[in-house]
Amino acid sequence: MRKLFRRGALAGLAALPLAPPWISSGAESPAFPDPPLRLIVGFPPGSQSDLLARLMAPGIGEQLGRAVLVDNKTGANGEAAASSTARSTPDGGVFLLASNGPTTIAPALGRPLTYDIRTDFAAASPVGFTPMLLVGRPDLQVGNVAELLDLARVHQGSLKGGSAGIGDQTHLALELFKAMARLDIVHVPYKGSGPATTDLMAGQIDIGFADLSVALPHVRAGRIRGLGQTGLARSAAAPGIATIAESGLPGYEAVISFGVFMPAGAAPGLVERLNRAVAATLRSPTVAKKLASLGVDPQFGSPAEFATYVARDHAKWAYLAKTAGLRAD
Repeated sequence: MRKLFRRGALAGLAALPLAPPWISSGAESPAFPDPPLRLIVGFPPGSQSDLLARLMAPGIGEQLGRAVLVDNKTGANGEAAASSTARSTPDGGVFLLASNGPTTIAPALGRPLTYDIRTDFAAASPVGFTPMLLVGRPDLQVGNVAELLDLARVHQGSLKGGSAGIGDQTHLALELFKAMARLDIVHVPYKGSGPATTDLMAGQIDIGFADLSVALPHVRAGRIRGLGQTGLARSAAAPGIATIAESGLPGYEAVISFGVFMPAGAAPGLVERLNRAVAATLRSPTVAKKLASLGVDPQFGSPAEFATYVARDHAKWAYLAKTAGLRAD
């Protein structure tokens, strides 16, 4: 799937003046409710989603003229937070920061959910992409993706590829790699990224996909091999590692994408104002620097463009799940 929100690709939006959004509260620019507003996050304090939310909340609040509090609603890999947001009053008092895990991948894999990403949310704004890394055991006799493809084609069905679990984003990244390259690689699911990384370092499996922030320190220490990034563009956090797409598998993309959603029925004016507030926050030099430290590449786009991306991301993973026979664990 084509990446819709390249840095600078929608530079025209960046040039638009951002009038203080609290000046007008007329019918065309409805007011947000009295503070505090709540930014819902589906993971506990200290998680990447939580750190991202706490980084962005002050800037969003400043733009909207309202205090914004981060509200951690944990459970079911982010699905509890999504469900809570979907049931909230669409007056602008509640919005959700979520990855594509609970929003597009979970429904694509047929998980029984209490919400429908297609009807229960208003897609407000993209936030950023975090690529994963394709990594290999330290003694694997390949140094890049092209060499791995050659090796895997010669030894169909022999290589073992680990993931953090069935239906996890690392699993989908592996299955997409296999499907696009027409490879037979044995999937070895683990209960989390920690055990998978440990076995990869020990040579119990041959390759795997891992969050960039988790894998990069091990790559730099020489404990595992960094073979390729899963985004279409190289992450600012690892500019020296080529993407899979540029290294033998054109079009390959499997990123963890973050975005902000409001409950369905939110007034378009509120959605637009939240979109502008998020974009202005992401453009802050201080926020941009901290995003890079989290391995997040900021993305920009209108609510309509973000909604199109969400629909395409869901369709992409639903198609892969159907053709590869994937179901959530």
